[in-house]
Amino acid sequence: MTLGVVLRRLPGVTRWASYSWKAVAVLPGAGIAHWQELRREGEAIEYHAATLSLDLHGAETEAYLHGLSAEVPSIYVVMRESEDEGAEPLDVLLVTASPYEAQDYTDSGEEIVEKVPMPEGLMAWVQDFVTAFHQDEVFIKRKRDKKRIDLTQDGIGDPRIQSMADIYASPARQRRRIH
Repeated sequence: MTLGVVLRRLPGVTRWASYSWKAVAVLPGAGIAHWQELRREGEAIEYHAATLSLDLHGAETEAYLHGLSAEVPSIYVVMRESEDEGAEPLDVLLVTASPYEAQDYTDSGEEIVEKVPMPEGLMAWVQDFVTAFHQDEVFIKRKRDKKRIDLTQDGIGDPRIQSMADIYASPARQRRRIH
């Protein structure tokens, strides 16, 4: 499914940042757009910054379930500051419904990951996908090794130690014995 990403530009609150950017919405089924201005209210401007494909994978249904069970189910928008001067300020890289994948992108610190509330129709679409493809993994308890623990062990267990007195001997005392 294609998702249009809506970014809002607000005036910066510090002298070091002229503007602040925030992902505020996604538009399911949106057509292709490239930084098209949608709305202007005072100094706040909303742009349809990009349209990306939301791909769901059968192996990640557990992550989608986790995201759907959140208080506010969300889509995650992954962006990076643009390296081209004079071009758009952010490159929109990815949209995902997986909170696990979004967390992976936050690890590097180079990407900006924003959480956007998932629209109702998109929630139903993801839920249908999960219902069709999710398979619970059967929990298999690991069995203990068959090692016998009732056997007695002489000494502390290191075969290189010849006598119990050597265990607590200082290195200087051991050097004297060698010479």
